Amino acid sequence: MSDSSPFKMRLVHLDLKGAPPKVSYLSEIFPLFHALGANALLIEYEDMFPYEGPLRLLRAKHAYSPSEIQEILHLARLNELEVVPLVQTFGHMEFVLKHGAFAHLREVASFPNTLNPHEAESLALVGAMLGQVLELHRDARWLHIGCDEVYYLGEGEASQRWLQQEQGSKAQLCLSHVKAVVSHLLARHPATRPLLWDDMLRDIPEDGLAGSGVPPLVEPVLWDYGAELDVPGKALLMEKYRRCGFPGLWAASAFKGATGANQALTPVDHHLRNHEQWLQAARAAPPGALRGIVLTGWQRYDHFAVLCELLPVGIPSLAVCLQSLLHGGFSPEAKERVQRVLGLPSLEGLSAMSEGGGTFPGSDILALVTQVSLHLRSTVDSLLDGNSTSSSTRSWYSTSSPRPSAS
Repeated sequence: MSDSSPFKMRLVHLDLKGAPPKVSYLSEIFPLFHALGANALLIEYEDMFPYEGPLRLLRAKHAYSPSEIQEILHLARLNELEVVPLVQTFGHMEFVLKHGAFAHLREVASFPNTLNPHEAESLALVGAMLGQVLELHRDARWLHIGCDEVYYLGEGEASQRWLQQEQGSKAQLCLSHVKAVVSHLLARHPATRPLLWDDMLRDIPEDGLAGSGVPPLVEPVLWDYGAELDVPGKALLMEKYRRCGFPGLWAASAFKGATGANQALTPVDHHLRNHEQWLQAARAAPPGALRGIVLTGWQRYDHFAVLCELLPVGIPSLAVCLQSLLHGGFSPEAKERVQRVLGLPSLEGLSAMSEGGGTFPGSDILALVTQVSLHLRSTVDSLLDGNSTSSSTRSWYSTSSPRPSAS
């Protein structure tokens, strides 16, 4: 298999917060991921992890058991897929802070999305979560601590007092919590390197970022899911991060789940363009700046959102994107391999409205979703448009979700 990709690590993101796959399905698609060019997985467990003790209430009713986690890791090893677990530790904490036992740790009492960084119990909570996850992932070289979209940071009473008394900034508040989390992690697991999403870091001045003590401890993942990236801007941002002292940088694209909170069919052309742009950004970056790329596949925008594209629906997009990264673009060779591996007769007219087909695991799900989306869309839209709460019906289960996001 050709490999002219600037991304030596290609991680498929498995977002388990909504419609998590059965282990039996993972046993079918892991070989497919490997055949298409993936060599690692970013597994975002959320409430699917079998937490124990006081954290047991975080489990979903259908959470994986410890033996199932071990089976997932075994299947990954069989298919040469390195596993990087992801545990949210700041923002997107709805699955934790929705519970009464932890509601007092919210940054703002009305919203369960952000952790209060001032409470000692907050660090103890995320430390316990990280510890339990790493207990079942003892060989993990990296662990992703989330930290994206920390909404309402600085708006809680404790933060307001801190900002006034310390004459500090929200950026300092953010960096202080990140440093506490990664220091806690590295003190107990020095061989595991933390990763985090970069959006809370982008606008922090270089001197403030460099002087925070955070860069030597963590590696940022620069995410952008748009079809039109600011390629020169990405190169400048990577240069800034390297000057600040981060030991490694990662990119993050999207193969599904980033074009609408209630998206049913994946707009493959959009995601292909996103990956083509990331290839340009990688080539414009300083040599060796990027360790790899995470191909995100969001299941829902947050814990209270409805499902967007199901994993089987996004597999043709994933195949096109992985092969494009592997070949340095969507070449004829990449196209031929996608068709052959997925059992597709053709990729002509590639779009969100393609009729599906194929013989890959889950292709029957894609066919059914395509049929419903194409032939019953008008009926469903009429039903929702007649509902006075159609906006929340289409996208969110609860108005307590703060705002749309892509993770």
